[in-house]
Amino acid sequence: MAIVELTLVPIGTEETSVSKYVAEASKILEKSNLAYELNPMGTVIEADLDLAMETIRKMQEAVFDKGAKRVYSVIKVDDRRDKKASLEQKIKSVRDKM
Repeated sequence: MAIVELTLVPIGTEETSVSKYVAEASKILEKSNLAYELNPMGTVIEADLDLAMETIRKMQEAVFDKGAKRVYSVIKVDDRRDKKASLEQKIKSVRDKM
């Protein structure tokens, strides 16, 4: 199970706000039934890496379909295989050490 952080940046739009593009991409994620958390600077997804990447591609297309002329994407992947990782587990691990 991978933890993937994604930031989609629409470029070539008429306005500076990006929330309508993020909302459109988030609709794709919502339909995927993958575990995720939206945060102020991006989205964190918990899924099999292949499925996460497939979903990210669909999210990019949704931003293009909404009218962006270009989409800049930042993707970070934590693909841990020595033990099961989850969104909650990663946060709990840090909080337990505070």
